[in-house]
Amino acid sequence: QVQLVESGGGPVQAGGSLTLSCAASGFTSRIYCMAWFRQTPGKERDWVATINSRMETSYADSVKGRFTISMDNAENTLYLNMNSLKPEDTAMYYCAARSDVVTCGISPTFYHYWGQGTQVTVSS
Repeated sequence: QVQLVESGGGPVQAGGSLTLSCAASGFTSRIYCMAWFRQTPGKERDWVATINSRMETSYADSVKGRFTISMDNAENTLYLNMNSLKPEDTAMYYCAARSDVVTCGISPTFYHYWGQGTQVTVSS
């Protein structure tokens, strides 16, 4: 059974940095897409970044140049390094995964596995 557990969220001031982690257990596929999404109350879940098993990455325009997605295959852990944070980055952040594909989608419906989320709050 695949389980994704996020951590690393919290309060931070604008301009600061945070690194989110997503520990994946039971996820043994060597071919995969993994992603970060974020959601604020009353809004849809928005794509933030993706990485595939080839370590190819893609970013939403709103975070490009500030956020970095990475994957430690040895530790089965996905990361999101967030710099120059802005109040509009405030959201619940979710990691997501899908096995056996390398062309990663940006719709939440593309992903089969989800974590429970970790809250990031950026104050001005």
